[in-house]
Amino acid sequence: MNISVTHVKPHIGSIIEIKREQFLEDAVVDKCRELLEERGVVVFPRLNLTDAEQLAFTDRLGTRVNFTSNIANDKDMDPDVYKITLDPKFNLTPEYVQGTFFWHMDGLNSNIPPPKATLLSARTVAPKGGQTEFASTYAAYNFLPDAEKEEIAGLRAVHSVFASMKSVTDAPSEAEMKRWSLPPVKEHPLVWAHRSGRKSLIIGNTAERIVGMPFPEGRALLARLLEWTAQPDFHYRHNWQLGDFVIWNNTGTLHRVIPYDRTSGRTMHRTSIAGIEETG
Repeated sequence: MNISVTHVKPHIGSIIEIKREQFLEDAVVDKCRELLEERGVVVFPRLNLTDAEQLAFTDRLGTRVNFTSNIANDKDMDPDVYKITLDPKFNLTPEYVQGTFFWHMDGLNSNIPPPKATLLSARTVAPKGGQTEFASTYAAYNFLPDAEKEEIAGLRAVHSVFASMKSVTDAPSEAEMKRWSLPPVKEHPLVWAHRSGRKSLIIGNTAERIVGMPFPEGRALLARLLEWTAQPDFHYRHNWQLGDFVIWNNTGTLHRVIPYDRTSGRTMHRTSIAGIEETG
């Protein structure tokens, strides 16, 4: 079987070109799984999958998981498909989607291991903005100077929904404060030692402070690591086209969306693959 693969950045991102009818074949699934581990982000241009087809591919890669089951979805959609949109006709609490304008990993504040991978299909694209950016936390750790690796070894950060919501509003209401302050608040190591032997960073907009470190110094360290991780060689920006199908390794990749107008109609359908290891 002929599978065309193009690497788009030095340490992140690969494009797989196949015929639509091939996408569930063993060779494609195996290549996708291999590239997710090695390259972090896999792009299938303009596949135009249905929800059923996306779920079928999800099930081929691993066990599906829905870690946002408390968020309203279309009643006629499969509960394991999450509709991501800012459309005011559908989304009455846009702050959670607006929080994705900032670098993050999915599921760090869930009571389950962070999802292994996230799968996203473009159903409507925004005329301006709406690109999704990715940054490899594997590459970020690997290329840190040894002295900085020693500095952060053993450090842990506190992650909360409240930390991410502070980025989207400067005057939260009492009800919002109460909702965003609900548990779980999680501690994760700055360095994730994976079962594979590889290591990656755990950072992003849910990280509010470093355990045992003065607040300003801890925040400054988190900011420096985030800037380092988002450098061009570790970073890929995907310009969505209708029907694109993009999958990323959520345990070794940060992502964020470029802001777009709430009335643009931009809509993505997301499925997720269950994580198989705790962060430590």
